[in-house]
Amino acid sequence: MCKVILFGGTTEGRLLARFLNENQIDTVVCVATEYGGSLLDGGSCINVLEKRLDEAEMEELIRSETPHLVVDATHPYAKAVTKNIVHAAERTGVEYMRVIRDSDSSAGGDAVYVETLEDAIAWLREHPEGKILAATGSKELDKYAEIPDYRSRVYARVLSTVESVMKAAELGFEGKKLIAMQGPFSREMNIALIRQYDIRYMVTKESGNTGGYADKIEACRETGITPVIIGRPDMESGETLVSAKNAIAEKLGFDPERQIALIGIGMGNPDGMTKEGLDALEQAELVIGSGRMLQPAAGYGNKKLLDEYSSEKIAAFIDENKGYTNISVLLSGDTGFYSGAKKLVEVLCGENRKVEIFPGISSLAYFAAKIQKSWDDCVIVSNHGRKNALIPLIRDNRKVFSILGKKDDIRNLAEKLVEYQLDDVTMYMGENLSYDDERILQGSPEEFLQTENSPLAVVMVENHAMEKTRVNPLTNRGDGEFLRGQVPMTKEEIRILSVSRLQLKEDSICYDVGAGTGSVSVEMAVRASRGQVYAVEKKAEAVELLQANKKKFRADNLEIVEGLAPEALQELPAPTHVFIGGSSGNMDEIITDILRKSEGPVRFVINCIALESTAQALSCAKKYGIAEPDVSQIAVSKGHAVGRYTMMKSENPITIICFDGEGKKCESPEY
Repeated sequence: MCKVILFGGTTEGRLLARFLNENQIDTVVCVATEYGGSLLDGGSCINVLEKRLDEAEMEELIRSETPHLVVDATHPYAKAVTKNIVHAAERTGVEYMRVIRDSDSSAGGDAVYVETLEDAIAWLREHPEGKILAATGSKELDKYAEIPDYRSRVYARVLSTVESVMKAAELGFEGKKLIAMQGPFSREMNIALIRQYDIRYMVTKESGNTGGYADKIEACRETGITPVIIGRPDMESGETLVSAKNAIAEKLGFDPERQIALIGIGMGNPDGMTKEGLDALEQAELVIGSGRMLQPAAGYGNKKLLDEYSSEKIAAFIDENKGYTNISVLLSGDTGFYSGAKKLVEVLCGENRKVEIFPGISSLAYFAAKIQKSWDDCVIVSNHGRKNALIPLIRDNRKVFSILGKKDDIRNLAEKLVEYQLDDVTMYMGENLSYDDERILQGSPEEFLQTENSPLAVVMVENHAMEKTRVNPLTNRGDGEFLRGQVPMTKEEIRILSVSRLQLKEDSICYDVGAGTGSVSVEMAVRASRGQVYAVEKKAEAVELLQANKKKFRADNLEIVEGLAPEALQELPAPTHVFIGGSSGNMDEIITDILRKSEGPVRFVINCIALESTAQALSCAKKYGIAEPDVSQIAVSKGHAVGRYTMMKSENPITIICFDGEGKKCESPEY
């Protein structure tokens, strides 16, 4: 007993047999010849019957096997066989499914359409110049003998069976005039044969894309020859290969195994893809990508294309269309370099889904090769759909590479490099990499001030004076290094302890509330070089000093917000770290507003001089903190020369209160 009887002998039949075996469905596959059986992959669930069956034998087979389904995947021209299968299924009461081929008649304006092979021969007799590739099989090969000089004009392509070869030889097709190979043939193979034998006309049946029809037509288009197309006997109704798989899975109640390839396409030109990636793409039934990413699929016949970027929508489409069992998702660049592959792996991996990743060539590797620069000493970031302050990275590193995202990015970067007097740098810009309109430029920041870039652009900046411009995050800056005027400043020793207690990370989002001259803001910006610091200050004189210190230390990831907290914090993104040096009596409001907008924990460090502000800060720390606050009081004395003696002069004692606040906690009813 079996679940499916499959009448095959075609490409669709072989693919369905493989599909059924992979999903452990017991199947009897009927093929007319031993050769047809040899083309099947076999498998533990496949039983092959190599015999031409008449209608009575088909009925007997169905009654003995009692399958759930009879699938007819025979050739479109085997009308009599299909008729017998239909009658046998009807008499046994077993559900019948006809599998038809996808049709594509868009062969172009130079194609010649005829009803029969006889019509094709007649047309070729009227066009006596040019060699002919007969791609219609061996059964009607004798009809080509009606063409004058057919022995010199016609090249016969037949199956590599003894029967086919002997029949062709009897008609005089020998040597290079006889091409004995198993199809279907790829576009590249067809092109090679056309060029090798200087073919002018290809005679083919419109037997569907799975039979290699689309690849034949693509080859004709590319080489400029004329296809002579014999129309199909009639338009059948039934299931395509993909819809048949889906229908079989639904009827038999199983979730098909799916092979999903995540393929990095490099810069976009198919010539730059890896051989493994191209091979995976060639095998796919469904190709998914966004916009230009689908371009590499253009040369691989008539595949189903889905223009989609969202990981969730891609997963939903695959779930809803179970007939697509071999799927390729095309991703720009390299799958491990700022790629959507990471999210796709999360949503696509699961039962009956095997995900394989084929890396491509990253924009960094491609671009570095073009400008002949190594990139092993390069800091790598992306400004495509995100915000990264490049100036601090350029200031502190020899080379910085970034993917750009907007057409004015290169000009804006050049303006900032000029503004921060980073003069001894060289900029390299690449856009539309690998395409015909690829552009690569090199120059100083001044030379890029009028440049507009494509959104598909990258930049590398080489800082030749890095030793001079670098601001070391591990070195503490003394009070004398900051411009301060008459504005109070957090002194060096307190500043070192406070910034240390913040426990900053490279990508932290920080607030400095009551920033004053900006000494703490600058230290935060240096340590969070890939993050962002918002310095909030209400006094105009202090804001001017903040601007001056920002420019002096080239702290472009420091944004100055003039105003009084908490109102000035409303439009800012949620922070991960907060330093409060002055609250103007609004301590509780500031902390509650910050925690309301934050999803995760927030690290607070608060400096207090007055006892009242210390009491207020300590109350907030206990009220909103996850654990007991860390409280220290620091009294610093500095030595001063008095005559020939050194006397100690005490500064005001500072209380440092540290705690971790839980985002959204202040929305709890108890508060």
